[in-house]
Amino acid sequence: MTDSLNRFTNRVENYRKYRPGYPPEVLSVLQQVTGFSTQWVVADLGAGTGISSQLFLEHGNEVYAVEPNRSMRQAAQELFGDQARFHIVEGTAEATTLPDAAIDLVVAAQAFHWFNIAATRLEVRRIRTPQGWVALIWNHRQTQGSKFLEEYEQLLCTYGRDYAAIRDSHRDQRRLKEFFGDGQPGSKRSYQTFEVAHERWLTYEDLRGLLMSASYVPLEAQPGHANMLLDLRSIFARHAKDGLVLMKYQTELIVGQ
Repeated sequence: MTDSLNRFTNRVENYRKYRPGYPPEVLSVLQQVTGFSTQWVVADLGAGTGISSQLFLEHGNEVYAVEPNRSMRQAAQELFGDQARFHIVEGTAEATTLPDAAIDLVVAAQAFHWFNIAATRLEVRRIRTPQGWVALIWNHRQTQGSKFLEEYEQLLCTYGRDYAAIRDSHRDQRRLKEFFGDGQPGSKRSYQTFEVAHERWLTYEDLRGLLMSASYVPLEAQPGHANMLLDLRSIFARHAKDGLVLMKYQTELIVGQ
C-alpha cells in the first residue's frame, strides 16, 4: 500500500463527509453466500475513515479497522472510537499486526487495487480462520445513463491526474485470480461476483466534496483546480433539479475463500 499511503492525507475531511456508504444488501449477499452473522469478527483492510467498517458495526460485528494513514485513522477513531466493538489498527493489508486465525471475514472496500497481491494473500491466509471468507467491495459510480453522469465523468477524465488507471484497476482479472487462486493458467476460480444498485441525491456542496475526496484531482492552489471547480459548477447548474443532482452507483461485491 506504499503508493496510497499519503494520497488521501489532505482529503480526509471530504472523504469522511462525502464518500458514499455501502448498501445493506451487501450484508444480505454475505449472509446468503457465507452464512455471515453478527458473531463473526471482521477485519477491514485499508479501512480509511471507517465508511465500510460502519456497515459491519451497525450489523453488530466486532471490527478491526486496519489503516496505514494516520490522518485516516484519527478520523475513524473520532467517529467510532466510543464503540467497544471497534478497534483501529495501524497496519497495512500486507502486514496487519493481527493475530493468527483470528478473523472470520476479511473485507477490503475501495482498497484492493492498492495492495501488493502476493504479500496480502499470505497475510490474509495467516489472519483468517480456516473457514473464513474474503469480501472485496467497490462502489462504482455510473458513467452513463444521464447527461449529468456523462459530463461528470468527462470532468474527471479532463482533470484527474491518473484517474483512468485507478478507475480501471479493479477490472484486472489477473490480480483477482492471483489473490483467490494460485495465479496459474487454468486455475479454478474460487470467487463469486455480485452487484447491487443504489443512488443518492447531492447538493452542490455534496458534489464538490465528493470530487475533492478523490486522490487524483488537483487540490486548491494546484494547476487546474480553479478551472475544474468552474466546470463543476456549470455541470451542476445545467442538470440540478430543485438544487440536487442524482448520482448512481453499482456496488460490486466479490466473495471468496
